[in-house]
Amino acid sequence: MKVTGFLVRWFFALLLVFITYNPTGYSLAHWVWPFGGEQLPLKILASLLILGGYVIYLTATFRSLGWIGIILVFAFCGTLVWLFVDQGWMDISNPGILSWVMILVLGTVMGLGISWSHIKKKLTGQFDTDDVGE
Repeated sequence: MKVTGFLVRWFFALLLVFITYNPTGYSLAHWVWPFGGEQLPLKILASLLILGGYVIYLTATFRSLGWIGIILVFAFCGTLVWLFVDQGWMDISNPGILSWVMILVLGTVMGLGISWSHIKKKLTGQFDTDDVGE
């Protein structure tokens, strides 16, 4: 996998999280809430499509990274944010900034998770395979 392959997967993971919720007010969460009323079938369809994207990304993330890998990636991202705040490079007192940081962290975890099998293959030469039903 080339760097562009990882960047594309990471971009779509960020896009998925961004579409679900973002502090700008233009997101699925802002559009759907309160649930019901006008355009209900369209809201349900959009929610199901986004849910399908999460199923794909989260399944790949759990299979490739596992719980320990996911915890390590979250710990790394959290420590990086802590470093930025500690050094004064980032101010998280603004809830909007904290929302953007969480979007970036969640998108990074899912982007790394869906790409990890490719990265591991490049690093070690070992393939990951899914268990096939017997």
